[in-house]
Amino acid sequence: MRVKITLACTECKQRNYNMTKEKKAHPDRMETKKYCKFCKSHTLHKETK
Repeated sequence: MRVKITLACTECKQRNYNMTKEKKAHPDRMETKKYCKFCKSHTLHKETK
């Protein structure tokens, strides 16, 4: 089953992306480098509630 998640920038704490992920395949919190339009650079984004 896929669940909705929100990714937040680790530098400015803005919630920039909404995604879905497979809960069985990835049970831990997701981290990925994405573009933050507030920081104007690629930063690490972590999954939030």
